[in-house]
Amino acid sequence: MQISESIDIKSPKMRVWSVITDIENAATWLSNIKSIEIIDSPESGINGLKWKEVRNFCGKEASEIMWITNSIENDHYCVRAESHGAVYLSQLSINESDEVTTLTMSFKAEPQTFLAKLLSKIMNRFVLNSLIKEIQRDLKDIKDYVERASN
Repeated sequence: MQISESIDIKSPKMRVWSVITDIENAATWLSNIKSIEIIDSPESGINGLKWKEVRNFCGKEASEIMWITNSIENDHYCVRAESHGAVYLSQLSINESDEVTTLTMSFKAEPQTFLAKLLSKIMNRFVLNSLIKEIQRDLKDIKDYVERASN
């Protein structure tokens, strides 16, 4: 399963980057996140940053351990999580053109166990629609926060 959604933000990409990489305070602008707990912080940069995220997903509370696997400053970063027999990979990337920054969030789920593979075939359509809505909401929350802060 793969998803990619984008949104245009009327702000310079350095401002968008500073918001999306401030993981510790993400609950401030992402309405579905209840809490963030930093588990491991690198000495410099964001590669290796690891956190526990608690969020509302499909009307229920979900908790995941996530970490940044690689990044290029002011361009993109990749996040990994492993849960429920699957590996979850997401990427946030930014591209600026004519004083507008396009923020793209991509998500990929790779089932690893037999049960996860079976459930993904059965639940794919339901989960896909829910994930698209969650990603769109996160993108809109980020856009609203960045544009409010820029004014």
